[in-house]
Amino acid sequence: MTHHIASAALAAEQKSAEVTDWAGRIGWVVGLLLFVAFVYWLMRQGWKWRGSLQSDLPPLPEVPDAPAGARLTMDGRYHGSTTAGQWLDRIVAHGLGTRSRAELTLTDAGITVVRPGANDFLIPAAALREARLDKGIAGKVLAEGGLLVVTWEHGSTLLDSGFRSDRAAEHTAWVEAINSITPVSTTEGIAR
Repeated sequence: MTHHIASAALAAEQKSAEVTDWAGRIGWVVGLLLFVAFVYWLMRQGWKWRGSLQSDLPPLPEVPDAPAGARLTMDGRYHGSTTAGQWLDRIVAHGLGTRSRAELTLTDAGITVVRPGANDFLIPAAALREARLDKGIAGKVLAEGGLLVVTWEHGSTLLDSGFRSDRAAEHTAWVEAINSITPVSTTEGIAR
């Protein structure tokens, strides 16, 4: 019987102590929340700074009201735009850095990019340089060939814009169609 009393006393001692330093715990939680808010603020400032560095980029061409003669259409995701050949140099000016759902339509006028919740834009046919299958853009890496990358000229800057169709088998048809209407490629041989 003394053995049971001793083990009951030992079990009572092993219970965790009640929290008595609430001020200290609340201080740590508040400090952690302030640190997270500060890091978020720094990231936002970096995004704004990148946008101001890219302020020389002209406004994006607007999507025509009624694009006529659709050659191809695609539903999927817009993953972002970068300086051509620099897959990590994200362009954030004019909303090009915002990832979103996208509906693409290839017409004689170019590629219309309609993005719910983000800026729509047109890639004019005259600005198209090439299309290719790739695996990454703007910090997003997918399976080899899982991304349609369209190289186009905006102002005096060559841009790569990345799209992923909901049906990846469509990518090849898009590459062939875009490359058939572009002038001789000016980005061949750029290291990625």
